[in-house]
Amino acid sequence: MGYDNLVADLVRKGDTVAVAESLTGGLVCAALTAVPGASAVVRGSVTSYATDVKASVLGVDLHLLQAGGPVQAEVARQMAHGVRRLLGATHGIATTGVAGPDPQDDVPVGRVFIAAGWDDAPGVPVDEVRMLDLTGDRAAVREQTVAAVLELLGACVSGDREC
Repeated sequence: MGYDNLVADLVRKGDTVAVAESLTGGLVCAALTAVPGASAVVRGSVTSYATDVKASVLGVDLHLLQAGGPVQAEVARQMAHGVRRLLGATHGIATTGVAGPDPQDDVPVGRVFIAAGWDDAPGVPVDEVRMLDLTGDRAAVREQTVAAVLELLGACVSGDREC
């Protein structure tokens, strides 16, 4: 799936994006940077596969991670805002979840949280977080996650307030 229109929308608006990834391991940023001209809008990414990196690099609350693990909505939200601040982007997006083949900490395979974060006004952060229950093997869960988070970003960039 191509993301030329998404990149073009970001360019047109003068917006930028930063990506925080866990289960997708860099696939989201790879999908964006496959588009010619993406360097104008993609600030970079952090692959925070390890739980402690979510806290130490992205600023996710350590107590939140210790209490509930890395697969929860609030973790995705904090990852999106953390990477946005860290890399100086107008939009931050994030993925966290279980791709399989086995459940993790009682979280079923296919449970994923995606998030997009941005400022509605200077210093007024807003976000959209979605929980997904995906099916398929590890590769399918990761592929569906990439598509879902980039669809979410597209909805946010286009101004769809239901994003």
